[in-house]
Amino acid sequence: MDKSRFSMLLLEPGEIYFEDFSCTLNDDKLKNENAKQGRLKLCSKSLVFEPRDWVFPLIKMQFKDCADISIVDEHNNVIKVRMKMYAEMLEENILAPYKFVYEDKDFYVFFDFASADECLSQMQQLQRASTLHAPEHNSMIATILHSRYMRMEFDPVMMDDFTEQIVCELQAEKISPLVRHQGKLALTPTTIYFQPFSNVEGSPILKLKLGHLRRMYKRRFLLRQVGLEIYSAEESSVPHIYVTFQSERDRDRIYKILEESPNVQLEKVHTEEMTLQWQNGLVSNYDYLMYLNCLADRSKNDLTQYPVFPWVVADYTSETLDLTNPDTFRDLSKPMGALNPDRLEKLKERYYEMTEPKFLYGSHYSAPGLVLFYLVRKYPKYMLCLQNGRFDHPDRMFNSVKDVYNNCLRNMSDFKELVPEFYDTEGKGDFLVNQYEINFGERYDGSKVNNVALPPWASSPEDFVLKLREALESEYVCRHLHLWIDLIFGYRQRGEEAVKAYNVFHHVCYEGAVNLECIYDMNDRHALEVQIMEFGQVPKQLFTKPHVRKITPHIAKPLSNLDEYVSYKMECIDVLQLHKGAVTCAIRCGNRVISVGKDGTLKVYDTVQRKQIRSVILSTTPLSSCVMVDDNTVAVGSWDNEIYLYDVEYGRVVESFRAHDDSVSCLLWLKRERLLISGGWDGVVRVWGNVGRTGQALRGLKAEFDHDGKITSLTYRRRRHEIDVIAGTGDGEVFLWDYTTKELMNKISVHTASVTGVCFVPSGDRVVTACSDGDMRVTDLSVLDSV
Repeated sequence: MDKSRFSMLLLEPGEIYFEDFSCTLNDDKLKNENAKQGRLKLCSKSLVFEPRDWVFPLIKMQFKDCADISIVDEHNNVIKVRMKMYAEMLEENILAPYKFVYEDKDFYVFFDFASADECLSQMQQLQRASTLHAPEHNSMIATILHSRYMRMEFDPVMMDDFTEQIVCELQAEKISPLVRHQGKLALTPTTIYFQPFSNVEGSPILKLKLGHLRRMYKRRFLLRQVGLEIYSAEESSVPHIYVTFQSERDRDRIYKILEESPNVQLEKVHTEEMTLQWQNGLVSNYDYLMYLNCLADRSKNDLTQYPVFPWVVADYTSETLDLTNPDTFRDLSKPMGALNPDRLEKLKERYYEMTEPKFLYGSHYSAPGLVLFYLVRKYPKYMLCLQNGRFDHPDRMFNSVKDVYNNCLRNMSDFKELVPEFYDTEGKGDFLVNQYEINFGERYDGSKVNNVALPPWASSPEDFVLKLREALESEYVCRHLHLWIDLIFGYRQRGEEAVKAYNVFHHVCYEGAVNLECIYDMNDRHALEVQIMEFGQVPKQLFTKPHVRKITPHIAKPLSNLDEYVSYKMECIDVLQLHKGAVTCAIRCGNRVISVGKDGTLKVYDTVQRKQIRSVILSTTPLSSCVMVDDNTVAVGSWDNEIYLYDVEYGRVVESFRAHDDSVSCLLWLKRERLLISGGWDGVVRVWGNVGRTGQALRGLKAEFDHDGKITSLTYRRRRHEIDVIAGTGDGEVFLWDYTTKELMNKISVHTASVTGVCFVPSGDRVVTACSDGDMRVTDLSVLDSV
């Protein structure tokens, strides 16, 4: 017997298939040479005729487009279906967009065995249901389905052992992408049986031995806790099954029976154990992300909760992919919507004008349409099912990796992340290739949509995926992946932390925000279900505290790359006796040495002329620090709470202003941003932006950060386009502030005495600190550990 071309994917998502009938279809009430032998599928929203001959297309007749259904010949068992329009599918078995025929046409169905009277009553009932609004239609179909379910009994003939006792029997649905197979699940002491209502499944019954069970997960399906996903051993005939039940109570009942069964030996893997293995490099980034997706209710069987992976690479134009260059990578500490500052500002403006509940992003990073946007070449039937027999417009399809990434950075409604297939080396990038040679149409420039255009650094789809996988496992990603996990699965997914991270989506997509069980209005319930299908869902929150960072092994590098060690000798070439009191700060700028001291004076020494060229008393109190803010201007901090700007060239004070409520203890100059950062004994760090503009310094206050103790030292860290301010205090603590968000990132207790100096080491993301008791420590900012 020829394999059937019909599948549930030819129906609308969620549409129910009831049964089929052997028949002949003709466009005349008398059988003639145009008559086609085949089978008529009775579904909840349509009739589908499948001709036996593969040359002819399947005919889909939706009840909503049906003008009349009636018996024309009782003796010959003939029903006439009058259509206002219909669709033709899979002509010559070629996968292509459906052909919609907009014309009145009569189809005559000659039943071989079934009674035309019985079929007519079922068809007319479904036709009446199609005239109702969607919520009422769904309710009526559910009633019809329940009636059929009550008449159906589990057939024990299909069991392996007739003596087996059925422990539990429940109505269930087997879930696959966009398809729900209704049936009965029966549980015996040794086996799980699933018997579908209809004959559309390849097998009349699925059998899963309890001894083969390895993992079980409770699942949230369409915002309801009714799903159960089961994974079996490789030798099992059913390696995997995803089922949903009528209620959470039914699901939990099955789960408990299986969990307590002596025949079930589940693999026990605790989250903490898996995280520890990942942190220490025993589990790859790819496998760990797949594990987290699984824990967070993400499954490849549910397109509304498909596993989500991050964009990792940001370079799609270079000839080679340099995984040692940080600029190659995307900033994993931010959601996709926050990577472009200009777009984020516009989104924030809209956000602040909203009433509660607010959201920043009007679309999600993972939804059925977005998943199939990437996978349409691999699963074209899914896209045709989701979009009513059509592919997307050629210019809106996944045509180029570079263009899609750029669109995700710039478009006001595009914030999508990636799917696992981008990093799955076993798939070899097959989703990037038009392997079925489908005609997707022509783009605006006349070119046909075919394979996805890859970046210059990828020689083939397989090479593209391989290099992306290498990027995913690279040192940079290992050091930053925990930040993305915080956004998607962790403490920055929701609440105040999500607001601070600009990571706020529509409230409906969060777990627990809506309980469909408590919504009794059919219209409201249907609207939410549609929104879930189109918008997607945020994963279950797995962590409420910052996720640990992966420990990356470092190989110690020699101080010299020469074969033989070279010894260095330092000798003093000059001693400058400039100040009467202690020197508090000295800097070199070209041929000039500029120093300040407790005598309140600023001195300038010329190393070429070997003489002092400037000496000025700036204050009657000690001076604490000095930095050059341009070629000739030095900023000086004083114990009188003032900052002085002194022009070395002309020998005069350009400006002075009260910067703190207590002594100014330290200064830091950021040349690229032209920001002057000051710390004081008042426990405040201030950032000034108008330095050098006479009279404008106080108006240029950009930020201030409060501390409990005196500020004793300052430094900074760059994260791509972001700046972090690092402050040491008299209490022995180090504070790390995000200058952009003005939020405290970390507070680390390093010393027991006052910090006297702090320096950031970019290569290892470490801070070196010294304190007044002579102790020096190195602190790894990723794990907050000091040595």
